[in-house]
Amino acid sequence: MSVISTLDELEAIYGHPVEAATAKEVDRITPHYRAFIEAAPFAVLATAGPEGLDCSPRGDGPGFVRIADERTLMMPDRRGNNRVDSLRNIIRDPRVAVLFMVPGVGNTIRVNGHAHLSAEPDLLASFAVNGKAPRSVIVITTEAVYFQCARAIVRSDLWNPAGHVDARSLPTPGQILADLSDNRVGGERYDREWPERARRTLW
Repeated sequence: MSVISTLDELEAIYGHPVEAATAKEVDRITPHYRAFIEAAPFAVLATAGPEGLDCSPRGDGPGFVRIADERTLMMPDRRGNNRVDSLRNIIRDPRVAVLFMVPGVGNTIRVNGHAHLSAEPDLLASFAVNGKAPRSVIVITTEAVYFQCARAIVRSDLWNPAGHVDARSLPTPGQILADLSDNRVGGERYDREWPERARRTLW
């Protein structure tokens, strides 16, 4: 196996980016990039910390990530599994990356920057849904904003309903938990109760 271990070796294979690949990057949210972010109901948040990396799915109604100004994004931390891996990382290493996705659209928007957590009461209240406010808001200062081309989504045919996988062909969360915990956690009851538990704790 030939390992690529230097930048020179890498550039010998890939060359240098074309002008369009660099001209698209700015340090702020332009009107065009704003349109994508405000249309996105789903994003992936990447963080780093002493224990390693974390990549966390985030989603809500379109525009759930608020644009406070051209250099500031605000992402509510909605209910989840309470591991708070991303939040632990941000406290100790503020570097973040966010990938925004819009259903049916090939291009994605990437934001790199630094983040901090806010529990300011008025800010939390402003993100309330059905009377339920998040426990914290991730405030991101942008350093790089750019679109990433549609090739990956075109190759994967991600938005094509004909390619959707029948969930019944995959292990359920209850089955995974039961197997990994020697049946102490999970199982059929977990799977049966999850939809109602999710409905009650969505926000």
